[in-house]
Amino acid sequence: MNAPYRADTAPRLSPAEIRSIIIGLVAAMLLAALDQTIVATAMPTIGLELGDAANLPWIVTAYLLASTAVTPLYGKLSDIHGRRIMLLIAITTFSVGSLLCALAPTMIALALARGLQGIGGGGLIALSQIILADILSAKERARYQVYIAGVFALSSVAGPLLGGFFAQHLHWSAIFWINLPIGLAAFILTNDKLKLLPRNERRHSVDYPGAALLVVSSTSLMLALSWGGVRYPWGSAPVLGLAGFGLLSGVAFAARLATAGEPLIPLSVLRDRVVTSATLAACFAMGTLIGLSIYVPIFLEGVIGLDPSRSGLAMVPLMVGTVVGATLSGRSMAYLRHYKRLPLALLTLSVGACGLLAFMGPALPLWFTEILFVLLSMGIGTVLPLSTIVVQNAVAPQQLGIATASMNFFRSLGGALIVAIFGTLVLGGAGESAVHDMAALIRGADAGQLGQTFRLVFLAACFGLVLALGCLSLVEERPLQETVGHGRDGRGQRD
Repeated sequence: MNAPYRADTAPRLSPAEIRSIIIGLVAAMLLAALDQTIVATAMPTIGLELGDAANLPWIVTAYLLASTAVTPLYGKLSDIHGRRIMLLIAITTFSVGSLLCALAPTMIALALARGLQGIGGGGLIALSQIILADILSAKERARYQVYIAGVFALSSVAGPLLGGFFAQHLHWSAIFWINLPIGLAAFILTNDKLKLLPRNERRHSVDYPGAALLVVSSTSLMLALSWGGVRYPWGSAPVLGLAGFGLLSGVAFAARLATAGEPLIPLSVLRDRVVTSATLAACFAMGTLIGLSIYVPIFLEGVIGLDPSRSGLAMVPLMVGTVVGATLSGRSMAYLRHYKRLPLALLTLSVGACGLLAFMGPALPLWFTEILFVLLSMGIGTVLPLSTIVVQNAVAPQQLGIATASMNFFRSLGGALIVAIFGTLVLGGAGESAVHDMAALIRGADAGQLGQTFRLVFLAACFGLVLALGCLSLVEERPLQETVGHGRDGRGQRD
């Protein structure tokens, strides 16, 4: 390998070049974020037209499994080969997968194409966050985190609307065709400008046995969490077998980390208190938000009595609050030395809002419920930029990729666990035991009984936010770097 192109000798990018790169990164993140929300409302139409509704969940599961499992690999390979080539590979793989999805003649072909799409999607968000760290100091980066939050908020609102519109008025394949022009724009916008990126890589090797164990473990656990209580009972042989196999292979992966010459995830990264506590805080906060975004529509329709259209509109404050919180947190980090104080205060407010929803939710007027949604999600929004920035601020430049990708990986895995817990509470409380359908659940459930069920759901959300608050309080407030490319050295010590 040639001598690394060190960040401290890299040419300073101009504001125009930085803006061009950020626009391309936003397009890349939009690909992945929009794809996670646009498919849901088109699923009934897809199952009807392909004539295979029984295997319909695989078009979600295949993407989720693939994208989660490969995320750490993208981070490690970007540390070895550079960000540009790995991001272009991710965009190309995602676009090819989208093309195959649009042309899929059967549900099996669509599920396989979704898996390929997920292999590309697993790198888009993590690599975009890594590249932001390459071109902006930690203080500068804090101000730009609003773009990431905005992408997810936009996809959360626009995705279901676009998915339903395309499926009803055009064709379900349009939800995949739309990715091609976005992917092409992301490729063109980032290709040339990313050649200017600083190169922090050193001589590395990929621990392929460790990578294989991580993929097997995460895939088994994600399948168990996705199927448990929905496709199979939690105590069934398939779910218990997958969970057991996932835990065993996870233990083997941990042993590999301790014995490999260069493990997939460096032990210095895992042992850093900032990395572990910030990752756990993001895991609990993001998992709670995802769980609420999935199941709160059932509360709004089955308990409050809104129709689907009004329910969709009532979910907007939950998304808007996240963007507001991320903006406030990112801006304050650029100016405040004690940058945890605002997130801790707003996250405490979120716990209180969630508690009111738990004990008084069905009796509250809709306008007040909407205010509580904003307050609840604002606190969560403050955690997301802070966790990413402090993790990147804590590691050496040559470990930036694997540290950021690992945080995203564990956040996804933890999020799946929290969503599974919420699902068990909702479906168990409604007395369902076989294959579940939200519309059927809303039609068949007693509003009073469902209200009691959601008391438990909001209490579980409170507990998740309390855990996030506790982990956030443990994050050490290290001074944010004011220059690009400087941080800890390869031994994990401060410069």
